[in-house]
Amino acid sequence: MQEVPPGIEEYLHLLRALVREPSVVGVEDAFFRVVRRELEQYDVEVQRYHGLLVAQGPDPDSVYLSAHVDRHGLLCTGPNEFQYAAFIAGNRGELTGDSISEQFMDLIAGRFEGQRVQAHTPYAGSYLGQGTITRSFVCPRRKNLIFEIDGLEFLQPGFPVSFLDRLFIDGGLVSAQLDNVVSVAMLIELIRRGFRGTAMFTAGEEAGRSWRFAMEWFQRNAIETDRLVVLDTSPFPDLGEIERQKVVLRNRDSISSFDAELTIELVCLCDRLKIPYRFKDTYVEELNQSREKKLSVGRTELGRLMSAGDGKIRGTTLQLPTSSYHTASETAEISSIESMLHLLCELCGLN
Repeated sequence: MQEVPPGIEEYLHLLRALVREPSVVGVEDAFFRVVRRELEQYDVEVQRYHGLLVAQGPDPDSVYLSAHVDRHGLLCTGPNEFQYAAFIAGNRGELTGDSISEQFMDLIAGRFEGQRVQAHTPYAGSYLGQGTITRSFVCPRRKNLIFEIDGLEFLQPGFPVSFLDRLFIDGGLVSAQLDNVVSVAMLIELIRRGFRGTAMFTAGEEAGRSWRFAMEWFQRNAIETDRLVVLDTSPFPDLGEIERQKVVLRNRDSISSFDAELTIELVCLCDRLKIPYRFKDTYVEELNQSREKKLSVGRTELGRLMSAGDGKIRGTTLQLPTSSYHTASETAEISSIESMLHLLCELCGLN
């Protein structure tokens, strides 16, 4: 295990603790309570809403940062039957086939054999037991990942099953199911350092619902802003690709063009801080020039927000480059995490 660089030890300690807490998409209540407990140590006003946790500092309109709390996992849907929670029938209405998650389904289908999992009660998060995935495959009729699990035959429909997750640090890399607990930990770390704006923690992003919870909060409070930055991870095929940049920016997704001024502000900060960056939409467009089956630039929480907000909610994204996307061994460079935190501190006036 490589020695952790100074200045990031407390962040990684928090990330290690959060990774162990289950937060299966659609069943995030227990994780929200964990995050709230962390936030209430600091001088912020914390409010819980349906699908949303909001922490506001003394200057809440200065900048809005958002990160989704849900992670991929399984849901028991019948006798010894388990489906990928994001793609169960109840979530299909928000998914149209062009999300990154849906495009990765066939690719990741066989990656879970031998993976340890754990079951929890839906609301309280109480531990119920562990099992092992013996088989995973895409059902062509239900268009979902189906899992066979040894050890959880007793589980009732509606109960969540999370991957048994631990944070591994080695060779300058961190590995776990990072999407998107790595960004949740960043928001808490920023608040610990004195963040004065508004931090939003959303549920249901992997099922395409998180934007609705955020939008309702903006509408409830009659808020308009062009200072929203949505934090997330961004998948690349291998470690060589993630080494080419420290942070990932976007001009747009498949729904909306992002706020140009705020995007340029992040570019200027990256240039000044000497942080290498890459635009994900440009990267995908370049790949598509040589591909017969085109990749989507993805549908993001921000794109949906901007499309539905009639120009009242605008912003951009800031993403951490990772490999082994949507597995329990998703990997990022520690130097990328440091760079992203440094950039956010500069944006928020914390340096």
